[in-house]
Amino acid sequence: MILRSPLLAWSLSMTLVAAPAATAEQRAQLELLVGCYTGAVCKGIGRYRFDPAQGRIEPQPLEVIETDNPSWFTFSADGRRLFAVNENGPESDDPVGRASSFALARGSDRSKPLSQANCLGDEPAHAAPSLDGRYLFVANYSVNADPGGTLAVLPVDGEGRLQSAVQVLTHRASQADRERQSSTHVHAAVPSPDGTHVFAADLGADKVYAYRYDPARSGERPLRAAATPFLELPPGSGPRHLLFDAPGRHAYLTLEMSGEVVVLDYTDGRLQPVQTVAMDPGRTRGNAAAALHLSADGRFLYASNRGEDNHIAVYAVDADSGRLSALQRRSSEGRGPREFALSPDGRHLIVANQHSGNLVVIERDPADGRLGKTVQTLEAVSPSDIKFAPAP
Repeated sequence: MILRSPLLAWSLSMTLVAAPAATAEQRAQLELLVGCYTGAVCKGIGRYRFDPAQGRIEPQPLEVIETDNPSWFTFSADGRRLFAVNENGPESDDPVGRASSFALARGSDRSKPLSQANCLGDEPAHAAPSLDGRYLFVANYSVNADPGGTLAVLPVDGEGRLQSAVQVLTHRASQADRERQSSTHVHAAVPSPDGTHVFAADLGADKVYAYRYDPARSGERPLRAAATPFLELPPGSGPRHLLFDAPGRHAYLTLEMSGEVVVLDYTDGRLQPVQTVAMDPGRTRGNAAAALHLSADGRFLYASNRGEDNHIAVYAVDADSGRLSALQRRSSEGRGPREFALSPDGRHLIVANQHSGNLVVIERDPADGRLGKTVQTLEAVSPSDIKFAPAP
C-alpha cells in the first residue's frame, strides 16, 4: 500500500517488522521535524507525527513551515522557539544567507513566523543558541571564496526574534586541498556545555576555532579569541560537526574529507585530541563524513559517512576516557546520509538520505546500541535535517 503526502510528495512503504508491545509512555505521539532543500515540491520544514511503539512516521504532515533551504534547525532551551538557517547564496532564488525563527506549535496548531535576519554570509549551514538564550551563533559555509566562510553572532530578543548580526568572525584557509579548501568554510558553531566558550569547526581551515563568550564585556562583540585560539587538525581532513557529551568532559568531531571521528578531551576552553578512528577502515578517498549523535545515556556514538560509503558507524563509548570502540557499520539504505535522529526512547534511528531522497526508520537496541531491521522507508525531497521536537 502506498500513501502519498500532497505537500511533500513522500510515499510510505509497508512496515517490514513488528514492534514490541508499547508502554503507555511509548504510545504517546511524538513530533518529528524534517527540513529540505526547497524547490517546486518541498517548501520548508515538515512537522510529522511519529509513533514510537510502531516506529512509523505518519505520511500526512501536521503542517509545513515554509522557509527557504532550511539545511539546519535547532530549538530554544524551553523548546518553544524554532531557529532555522536558510542556506541561500549567489546561486539561490534569494541570494542572501539568512536565519529565521518561529513560534513552534504542537498538535493541530500551526507554527508562527517570528523573524528573519541577514547572516552577513553565504550558505549558512549550522546554528546554535547561546546557553543563556541571548544570541544565535551561525556558521556561514560560503561555497565561493569571496566572501568565504564566517561565524556570525545574531542577538535574540525575549520573544525569540532575531536581530541583525552584531559580530562576524573570519579565518584563514589551509589550502591543503586546492579545490575544496581554497577558502574558509565554517560548518558548525557549538557552545561549550558550561556556556563559557563557542567553537567553530572550519572545514576550509582544518581548524576548530575557540572563542571566549563574554557578553558582559561587550554585548555587541560577545566573542573574543580564547586563550588557546584553535585546535589544528591534519591537513585536508576538513572538520565538520562537533558534539559534546552531557558531562562536558569529552567532545566528538567528524572530519568530513578524511572520513574520521576524533575524540577530544575538554577542559577550560581547550580541546585536546586523544583518539582518531576511521569510519570506513581502509578507505582513503570517497569519504564525506557528516552527522554525529550520542545516545541519551551517552554509552554509544553514531556517525554518518556519505560519498562512496553511505553507512552509519556505531561505536561504544568508554565511560571514563570517552574513547570509542567500533561496534557496527550499518548501511543507510540511500545515498548521502546528511543527518539522522535517535528517537527519545532510543528504540529507533531515522536517517535522512539527501541524494537518494529518502528517510529510513531503523530499529535500535537500547541495551547494546546496535542497529537492526528497517521498519519504514519514505521517499523525501532532498532532506537536509531531521530532529524530534522537544517535549512540551
